[in-house]
Amino acid sequence: MKRTIVLCALLALSALSIVVAAQQGGGGQQARVVEAEKLKDNLWVLKGGGGNTAVFVTANGVVVVDAKNPGWGKPILDKIKELTNKPITTLINTHTHGDHVSGNVEFPATVDIIVQENTKTNMQKMIPNSTAQDQTIPAQTIFQQNGGKGLPKRTFKDKMTLLKGPDEVDLYYFGRGHTNGDAWVLFPALRVVHAGDIFSGKNVPLLDANNGGSAALIADSLEKGYNALNKSADTIITGQSTQMTMAELKEYIAF
Repeated sequence: MKRTIVLCALLALSALSIVVAAQQGGGGQQARVVEAEKLKDNLWVLKGGGGNTAVFVTANGVVVVDAKNPGWGKPILDKIKELTNKPITTLINTHTHGDHVSGNVEFPATVDIIVQENTKTNMQKMIPNSTAQDQTIPAQTIFQQNGGKGLPKRTFKDKMTLLKGPDEVDLYYFGRGHTNGDAWVLFPALRVVHAGDIFSGKNVPLLDANNGGSAALIADSLEKGYNALNKSADTIITGQSTQMTMAELKEYIAF
């Protein structure tokens, strides 16, 4: 990847614009269909309507990772009700972009929302992606429009551990890349990690300078993530694409 940083900077505009268009189009009139893909007995990936959402069913509740575009919170909640009757206790956002956090506002107010500390700052502002055609900062963010509902309640800097035993969830931050707050969410008992858009798939890295993304640092951050998690995870839930392996992440870094 280090040999392709210049190419990344040139091509990220078109790649991220696709994601931006998806974010801006999240409130359309088409039926909002969420598809559930089962990875483990208690772990699903929900696809459609924005970034990939993970649903992890624990002994006492449900941990969700990412909440998609505006208007997709309820479809997520409805799909989870089909999978389990347990309550949603925790929502983790991998980063600030609208196709990962906008659905937050539709989750119950009792849900504990957790992000990396830089992402909380970004979510309070919701500055447009650096590659968006429209750089106008909205008069009110989606969270302000909802009285602050959906904003994070807790943050972490480098690492946070939730729950214990087979229900353990580990949150990591390895540095700037897609944004300056990219969280990796590890389910150690299942050997699965959700990487968000810092590893969105085998495509040109998506970089958002307005929210701290860095073409110069993304390779280093990905390498730190690989080195830290390679012995703990086999499968990666990407931000936008299909699941990948740790070996594929290593190949991606070396490209």
